[in-house]
Amino acid sequence: MANTFTQIYIHFVFSVKGRQNLIQKSWKDELHKYICGIVDGKDQKVYAIGGMADHIHLLVSIKPTIAISDLVRYIKANSSKWINEKKFVIDKFQWQEGFGAFSYAQSQLDNVIAYINNQEQHHKEKTFKDEYIELLQKFNIGYDEKYLFDWVE
Repeated sequence: MANTFTQIYIHFVFSVKGRQNLIQKSWKDELHKYICGIVDGKDQKVYAIGGMADHIHLLVSIKPTIAISDLVRYIKANSSKWINEKKFVIDKFQWQEGFGAFSYAQSQLDNVIAYINNQEQHHKEKTFKDEYIELLQKFNIGYDEKYLFDWVE
């Protein structure tokens, strides 16, 4: 789109179906690289990717040529297909329905990148559920807890 100038940074969060701890350290880096390739293939840019065995955080600069929901759907569909083809899990791997998307200004990127890169330390003190609810509250996003995710307690 000629004469279109944007600066849109989105922090995505999504989890493994049932919040199962299926993303293993032995292949997590390979998954992260694969997801970065998916995003790059859609002409978007990844600034940070991280997470735990049950969820992913992704900071992306997104152009107005793609809808946020389309990008996430594409990431989730292609990465889950790749995980299943690689047979990294015994059963069928699936991502949970839905996702969180939180926008940030360029001046906030260093903090968001550090937050994403520090997930293992962060989750020694806070559960994913608490983290996710805190993000929703921080951004004043209304929610009904019964529809957040299929929480496995």
